[in-house]
Amino acid sequence: MKIIESIANDFYHSFYEKEWNGEETLVRNLSIKEAYKVQDLVTKRRIESGETVAGFKIGCTSSSIRRQFGLSEPINGKLFYPHTTENQVNIDWSNYINCAIEPEMVFRIGKNLEGKNLSDKDLISAIDYISPGIEIHEFNFWIKPPTIQELICTGGIHTGLIIGSQRVSPEGLQFKDEKFAVYKNNSFIMSAPASEIMGGPLHSLRWLVNFLTDKGLSLEKGNLVIPGSPVELVNIDQDTELKVVIDNVGSVTANFKKK
Repeated sequence: MKIIESIANDFYHSFYEKEWNGEETLVRNLSIKEAYKVQDLVTKRRIESGETVAGFKIGCTSSSIRRQFGLSEPINGKLFYPHTTENQVNIDWSNYINCAIEPEMVFRIGKNLEGKNLSDKDLISAIDYISPGIEIHEFNFWIKPPTIQELICTGGIHTGLIIGSQRVSPEGLQFKDEKFAVYKNNSFIMSAPASEIMGGPLHSLRWLVNFLTDKGLSLEKGNLVIPGSPVELVNIDQDTELKVVIDNVGSVTANFKKK
């Protein structure tokens, strides 16, 4: 347990100080279960420092990424306040090591969810509303080549979430054909349908509820969930106006500008 606590301290330190003081071999030797224990300890430290958990993110939702890391299922991590904000428009990209973003649907959960393999109807009825979002990543791995253990320990290299102002009902969405599009400085970059997220973001949400249920936990009312992106990470390495548009959900724009 002391080794796991030491690794958690290293990742907590690296999140804020942008440096790595840990031992690569110790991280590589973690089991998946132990990596989640590290993540839980980092979460505990962040709560003790004044942050609060906003909800969950789901990562490695594409089959290609899971093959890359030798995974049979996705991973999940926590969202935190104050790093989760609504309508924040100015971000200093130079504060991050290799800043990158992904477009996201943002689910606001309206009632507690638990149980195995819940139906689409059960999941949709538990979503209060959906907003467009921009997930911010620190696309950096301290351990080379990248490992799934580090990915889990860091909560999916997640650093922040910007949520747009639109709030739409889940009842009008197919959770399959909605197109996610990304624009840089008004120029189209890439797009893909929601079906690229594990066949649809409801499958991703179902997996998270299964995961929590197996741990004796539930997805709680008020939690936010970002179920994954259908496109690859988009790097931000210069001043950029970044816009995400999701069919039938809305759009959100953020200015990434070095101070």
